[in-house]
Amino acid sequence: MKTSDGRFSYEAAGDPGKPPLVFLHGIGGAARAWRGQLNFFGDRYRAMAWDMPGYGGSAPLPVVSIATLADALADFLRQVGATKPILVGHSIGGMIVQQLLVKEPSIAGAVILAQTSPAFGKPDGDWQKSFLEARLGPLDRGETMVSLAPTLVKELVGDDPDEGGMKLARDCMASVPEATYRATMLALMGFDQRNALKNIAVPTLVLSGSRDKNAPAPMMAKMATYIPSAKYVELEGVGHLVNLERPGAFNAALDQFLKAHVAATQVTA
Repeated sequence: MKTSDGRFSYEAAGDPGKPPLVFLHGIGGAARAWRGQLNFFGDRYRAMAWDMPGYGGSAPLPVVSIATLADALADFLRQVGATKPILVGHSIGGMIVQQLLVKEPSIAGAVILAQTSPAFGKPDGDWQKSFLEARLGPLDRGETMVSLAPTLVKELVGDDPDEGGMKLARDCMASVPEATYRATMLALMGFDQRNALKNIAVPTLVLSGSRDKNAPAPMMAKMATYIPSAKYVELEGVGHLVNLERPGAFNAALDQFLKAHVAATQVTA
């Protein structure tokens, strides 16, 4: 079900009285990228996926940074009445979750940090410059999000991705407004919450893919060691778009974590 409250658009499944499970997409994503998860978890949760500011029907922010996006997430959670939600953050969505926990450490009941990073480094670093050039350079030279989407998605995935998931990934990527894509890419620069990992005090799943070049598995495994309550899971052969590449494996890993670590999941529909 697609919904809008005037500022945010989002998709939802499940009864509003059930525990809130909130999915946060990456830079090339959208709320609809999580439909497979909303369908899977909607029997036990109030499963919701937002369109990040500037995506879908969600209003853009005047200034885009991880901090302003985290503030927007807090506003969204309040507006939909999500108390102590389980937050599933993919890629930049995971960075937004980390930033929110710094400001409001007890806002979530549990978090899933999927294929993300605690830091992006200095804006003038060589790797960061190359990263931006690879993603924004083609736009500077006249390409469009529609023309770039197939190549961008292909470069993100691992072995034998689900074809339906790839079609949805390309559609989401092609639909991102260029201004939003540029602003959100630039928001990554300078992000660094490595020192805050030790303060994450809720059950945490750190989920990686062995073929992910954007959030490499060894980095994520190390990240998990700094979070006191973290469980680390690595999915073999998966690139950066885990929930679309291998929806069954992603759903199973998330389901297993929730059943083991979140009491509300012990209640079955």
